[in-house]
Amino acid sequence: MLAVDDHPLLREGIAALIGNQTDMQLVAEASNGREARELFRKHRPDITLMDLQMPDMSGIDAIHSIRGEFPDARIIVLTTHAGDIQVSRALQAGARGYLLKGSLRKELLETIRAVHAGQKRISSELAVEIAEHAADDALTPRELDVLRLVAGGNANKEIGARLFLTEETVKSHVRSILAKLKANDRTHAVAIGVRRGIIDL
Repeated sequence: MLAVDDHPLLREGIAALIGNQTDMQLVAEASNGREARELFRKHRPDITLMDLQMPDMSGIDAIHSIRGEFPDARIIVLTTHAGDIQVSRALQAGARGYLLKGSLRKELLETIRAVHAGQKRISSELAVEIAEHAADDALTPRELDVLRLVAGGNANKEIGARLFLTEETVKSHVRSILAKLKANDRTHAVAIGVRRGIIDL
C-alpha cells in the first residue's frame, strides 16, 4: 500500500492503523502527487491512498497520471473535502473509493478491503451529497470563469473587462449561476461553489 498526503501526521496515523493488520503492509509514503507517481512505478502497490489538496501536483492530476500508465491502479481518495463536484472529478479520474479523513478510523480498513476485492466504495454522507445534486444543471466553463472572478471580489464591470464581455452579459451569467446553485446572492453563490468543490479559493 502507498499513502500519499502532505501531512506527516496523517501518514503516521495511517501507518499505525495498517501496521496492526496482518493482511496489509505500507510499502511507501509520498507527500505530493509527483512523488506518488514515482513511488507507484517503483512499488506497484495493490492500493494507493491519495489526498487531493497537495503542493506540486494535485491528487486528481496524480490519479490521472498513474491510471494513464497503470489502468488497473486501485486508488482511494482520502480528503477533508466533501463537495459533490470534487467527488465526481476524483471518480471520473479513476478513483475506486472516496473517504473523508474524519471517518478514517471507522471506515478505512473496510474500504481498503472492499476496493482490493474489486468494489467501489464511497462514504454514505458523500453518496447523499452526490444524489442531492445529481439533477442540477452544471455550470458552463464561462459561468465558472465568472464565479471565480466573483469569488475574487470583482464587480460585473471588472469581470466584463477581464473576460471581454459586456456588463449585461456578465449580469446574465451571474443570474444563471444564482439560479443553478439555488443561491440568494453572489456571496452565497461563492460559498456554495466552494463547499461543493466547484471552485477553489
